[in-house]
Amino acid sequence: MAKIDSGIIVKLLICFGLPLGVLLMPIDWIPIDDLTVIQHRLLAIFLLAALLWVLEPVPVFATSILIIALELIMISDKGMHLFRNPPAGHELGELMKYTDIFSAFSSPIIILFMGGFALAIAASKYDLDNNLARVLLKPFGTQPKFIMLGLMLITAVFSMFMSNTATTVMMLALLGPIVASAPKGDLGIKALVLCIPIAANTGGIATPIGTPPNAIALQYLTGENTIDFLSWMMMGLPFVIIQLTIAWFLLQKLFPATQDKMMLKLNGTFKTSWRAIVVYCTFGATILLWMTTKLHGMNTYVVSIIPLAIFTLTGIMGKEELKQINWDVLWLVAGGIAIGIGLDKTGLAAALAHAIDYESLSPVAVVITLSIVCWLMANFMSNTATANLLMPIAAAIGASMESLATIGGLQGLLVVVAFSASLGMILPVSTPPNSLAYSTGLIESKDMAKTGIIIGLIGLVIVYTATLLLT
Repeated sequence: MAKIDSGIIVKLLICFGLPLGVLLMPIDWIPIDDLTVIQHRLLAIFLLAALLWVLEPVPVFATSILIIALELIMISDKGMHLFRNPPAGHELGELMKYTDIFSAFSSPIIILFMGGFALAIAASKYDLDNNLARVLLKPFGTQPKFIMLGLMLITAVFSMFMSNTATTVMMLALLGPIVASAPKGDLGIKALVLCIPIAANTGGIATPIGTPPNAIALQYLTGENTIDFLSWMMMGLPFVIIQLTIAWFLLQKLFPATQDKMMLKLNGTFKTSWRAIVVYCTFGATILLWMTTKLHGMNTYVVSIIPLAIFTLTGIMGKEELKQINWDVLWLVAGGIAIGIGLDKTGLAAALAHAIDYESLSPVAVVITLSIVCWLMANFMSNTATANLLMPIAAAIGASMESLATIGGLQGLLVVVAFSASLGMILPVSTPPNSLAYSTGLIESKDMAKTGIIIGLIGLVIVYTATLLLT
């Protein structure tokens, strides 16, 4: 008879105990004004998701499916009748449309992932990953730490000018041949996998177009508070360089390589069959289209369907290749999207953001509080959605508090909030690059949580220090 792991039982009791306690707790006990019953339930689901994703007593994709199921049953307009009757004296709140919850799996981000997986599968099938790794990583030698440095630099530079998700897809394609050359159980492999999403998430901070939170911040920076492209880079690029340097050293300490040299098996040559040429052209064209979205009008998500269409039509991807798509990762991402949709549609995210009386805080406390709230929320929902939610609040506070002028005023506040949104990378669902890295199967969510917390907090401290010293 198989033994039951007592550790998993303890984790499950913790994961389900706290949310159940919140669910059974009277709404009046929660220190947030005017919380509806629907918001109360979603708060319990949110806590359950966070605990299950961090402690991982069950597979992370199973958590995502559970979250979607609970939202449909407990807070949707087609849920169980039992949950549509609020307790006496409390407002139920607006039920979510069940189609909004189901739309999590048909989100454009899911299509982006499918396009990315298609590129990776085709690249591996025709040795494009081997050949790209040979060309791009050759200058960085054979020591694991310098190979990691090469991966981080290439990823960060691409992320400054194109989608960080698209960049991650391209860079993870290089990992296959690198992993193949390492002995099993080498912790250094975890460092190589984690360095790519860290560099992708961080690199976009350097330019106004590198990540959506930056662009959202610029919408509120007009008139005398305007920041041009070069001025933003003068703030963002030094931060990215410092942050990536710290991350490089940190990953070496947390996940030391067991070998001094990695003899990469990269002696292949580019194939010349017509299908291989189609793969090369499609790979290059997709990256070019991702980098020039403003010129042709198609956004990143629309471009992502092109390689999937080409590869299936030409037979490069058949039934067997379609089965190689990481469906567990797609469910994982869908669960994160469902949480974000719920937080937005029920108004819980706005209630949490407004729960703090910012007017009673000092200028420094306002910046730090908004920044930490932004960072925490960005770990559990899209950093774009987080920025869309918090940026109007930050802009209103920055315009009304004259005392903020001592620490950079409106401009300083919004830049700090934008940077903070991009530093949220604790969980596999925090950002698409994290989800893609997790899909390799070479890292666990606890590895990501450990590095994400440390790098996120260090990044926040650097941002606060720079804000105080430079104003």
